[in-house]
Amino acid sequence: MDKYLLIILIFMVVTIPIAFVEPSSGEFRDPPLIPLFYAAIAGIIIILVYSSYKEKKERQKANAKRRSRK
Repeated sequence: MDKYLLIILIFMVVTIPIAFVEPSSGEFRDPPLIPLFYAAIAGIIIILVYSSYKEKKERQKANAKRRSRK
């Protein structure tokens, strides 16, 4: 996983508790920010899928290069 994707992933993970806890006071939000929670979950899923896709393409390219050398 790229370092940029890892940093964005960390921000998404930190966003999940912010949806339920008020950062300034530390108290639970009366109505939690459900759209923020689901946006963070969706962002995490998108980052993981994209990272897996990139690694798969790089692996295919490396395998093709290795096969062509024989």
